[in-house]
Amino acid sequence: MRVLGIESSCDECAASVVEDGHKVLSNVIATQIPFHAAYNGVVPEIASRKHTEWIYAVVKEALDKAGMKAADVDAVAATARPGLLGSLLVGLSFAKAFAWARDLPFVAVDHMLAHLYASRLDQAFSKGEEVSAAEYPFLGLLVSGGHSIICKVDAFDDITVLGTTIDDAVGEAFDKVSKHYGFGYPGGAVIDKLAESGNARAFNFPLPSLHKGDHRYDVSYSGLKNAVINQFEQFRALPAHEAKEIEEANIAASFQRTAVEILARSLFNAVQDTGLHTIVAGGGVAANSLLRARLAERQDLRCIFPPLELCGDNGAMVAGIAYRYLERGEASPLTVTASARVKAFKRRCS
Repeated sequence: MRVLGIESSCDECAASVVEDGHKVLSNVIATQIPFHAAYNGVVPEIASRKHTEWIYAVVKEALDKAGMKAADVDAVAATARPGLLGSLLVGLSFAKAFAWARDLPFVAVDHMLAHLYASRLDQAFSKGEEVSAAEYPFLGLLVSGGHSIICKVDAFDDITVLGTTIDDAVGEAFDKVSKHYGFGYPGGAVIDKLAESGNARAFNFPLPSLHKGDHRYDVSYSGLKNAVINQFEQFRALPAHEAKEIEEANIAASFQRTAVEILARSLFNAVQDTGLHTIVAGGGVAANSLLRARLAERQDLRCIFPPLELCGDNGAMVAGIAYRYLERGEASPLTVTASARVKAFKRRCS
């Protein structure tokens, strides 16, 4: 079965054709970064307008690269939640119209569940190696601009959220720090690159104290963000005159070290308490080199990361997970609509 998957939850206009839930026949991603870079962040109105302008051409390219025509598609899927509402509606409406016109099954997909599925695509397996997908249950680490989630995964569509952010998501913190210092956009990739030439111990930025309430697996980034932007001098560990020429790189490296350690601390708590030693990561921040290296330090853990091209938003993960629903005989009604948030994916401090 060949499923056309459409992803438009934020600023990536993407479409892909995946066969039988694992074989990627095409994967087209049109990025809007140049249109949002001037604002150092995604402008929702611009994002939705660009999706409207690009969606037809992106889908056509995905079909062309797969060597297919519209009549060759067996089912259609699209991201329905969470994300920017205007952006979601563009992809969702196009996919529903496509399915209705061809009388095809349609599946509305949860964006974060799709990110978890990305590592199960054939494209995610290392070339020349036999790499098997993780067996359930395992721990999921979903990290992006809008979400920071640690969860127990019992099936492709069955997760229990153990911890999440009580304020900012990790990717959001990267973007805001980068915006403040003028490092560039998108913040995650820019800081990761800048940090390579910096001293990660130049600043000892604080870890959050989440002792109030039940937050053993939760994360918080508002305090770190504030420390890096407004109070960085009080956390200086390396005298400024010793590395003045690489001050920005030191800030980036020290911030990144602390940001990754916040995730690692909560994730390792979950490993200890659940006894699960397989971790599957997903989302844009899963591309971060330090996060990958930090988890690789734990020899007792099996950590699975999608390749870089499948960490960010893409249509392949949408098409892949949709096949699993269809395999089970489940499809979505064409009356389904978009939802900007999933309540369980974020909580307030208590």
